[in-house]
Amino acid sequence: MPPVNQQSSAKPASNLDLFAIPPSFILQIGTASILLLLITGKTTVKALEAIGEASEELFRGDRLPNLDFPDEHEINQDEKIYTK
Repeated sequence: MPPVNQQSSAKPASNLDLFAIPPSFILQIGTASILLLLITGKTTVKALEAIGEASEELFRGDRLPNLDFPDEHEINQDEKIYTK
């Protein structure tokens, strides 16, 4: 019987380099991206609230111009002109 050559290989049969990245590095990248997403979300909410408050200030009553309303005497005279 011929001898069987058994060679143990250190690399797996599939040549995927994705598994060469350590899991701790993937965890660090995932954690950093989630933290960045949360911080960005909170900053966006604060910015939108500030814009909302600024728009409310724009339409406050004390900032709007005063309108000149006609006196009742002028209104009565205008009605007399139109009814004739």
